[in-house]
Order: sequence, then structure tokens, then C-alpha cells
Amino acid sequence: MAFSDGVEREHVALTFDDGPDPRGTPAVLEALAAAGVRATFFVLGERAEREPALLAQTLAEGHVVEVHGHAHLRHTEHPREAVEADLRRALATLGDVRPTGWRLPWGDLAPYSRALAAEHGLTLVGWTADTHDWRGDAAELMLDSVALEPGAVVLMHDGIGPGARRVDCVQTARLVGPLVGRIRARGLQLGGIPSDAPVGNPDFAS
Repeated sequence: MAFSDGVEREHVALTFDDGPDPRGTPAVLEALAAAGVRATFFVLGERAEREPALLAQTLAEGHVVEVHGHAHLRHTEHPREAVEADLRRALATLGDVRPTGWRLPWGDLAPYSRALAAEHGLTLVGWTADTHDWRGDAAELMLDSVALEPGAVVLMHDGIGPGARRVDCVQTARLVGPLVGRIRARGLQLGGIPSDAPVGNPDFAS
């Protein structure tokens, strides 16, 4: 998941949460293919169960699949036992896919989150640049609001999660091409998640 040398600071990582979802994943995969780039997908086990073909397509097209959970549980609202059961179910659902990264829903860490991740050999992965695409903003507006610094981890969603104000991911898919173009225009490359990425939501104390 992480780079092994210093070149990571010249890269930007594209990441997507809450899939695989027929309302967004196919369009996002198509946009990534058109741009010639790969991304990291933090998937929900319950959706992978329902959409195994989309999960298989994501992997076949060379993207990295990591875990988001089984359901979309906010750690701070559930006891450790419930979250661990949820994680175990997600990992079992993914089968031969062996995630090394875990993005927590909302990036919200409970006191037990780091220890639980370590016990399962997972690295907690947050983000540095949030598109807020769940709001349904136009792609052009999102493009102008994303901070594209070297080493950035960009958060997007290929699925419709809790609290979303949109019914599809059309604008997210439309964002991909121009976002990749802007990254390249700034002399940066598309790559994986750097080793010093935040562990959670940068807007929360962690």
C-alpha cells in the first residue's frame, strides 16, 4: 500500500470509499480507465457480498482494494466488540483479497481503533484532501476546492453512504479526468498512499 522510498512525496493518491456500488463504481472505473490511472478502493463487505462482479472488475483493472468495514459503523458510536465483529465479517467476505489498509467510516477513531487495527495487521488510512463529493457538488466546484499538495491523499466516494445528499456518483466520475489532468499539470504523479498519511479524518483530533 505505501511507497518504499522518498519519491512518495511527489505523488498524489486517489482513493474511493463505500463501494462497490452500482450507482457509482462502474462510472468511476470507466473514468479511471479513460485517464489511465489506478486508485485505492476502501470497500464495504456488505456491498462486496451483493456486488461480487464489481469487486472482481475493480481488482481486474489493477486497482488496490482495502477495507472500510462490513457495515458503515462509526467507531465512536459502537463498542470495540461490535466493531471487531464487523471487521472480521468484512475480511471474511473479501476472501482471497488481503487488505493491509483500513479506512474508518468518517475517519473517526475510538480509543480502541489503533490497537484493533494492529491486532489484525492493518494500517489505518485517512486522507489529506476531501472532495466532499457526498454533497453532490458539481465536478468543477470540487476540482477548484481540492488541495493538491505533494503526498496528498484525495478522498472520494464510488458509493452512496449514510448522510449522502446525492443519488448517484456522476459528478465524482466527471471529476476524475480533470483532477488527474490538474495533478499532472502541477508536475505530480499519480501513485499509492504514502507511509505518512494521516490515520483518520484530519478535521478530527486523533
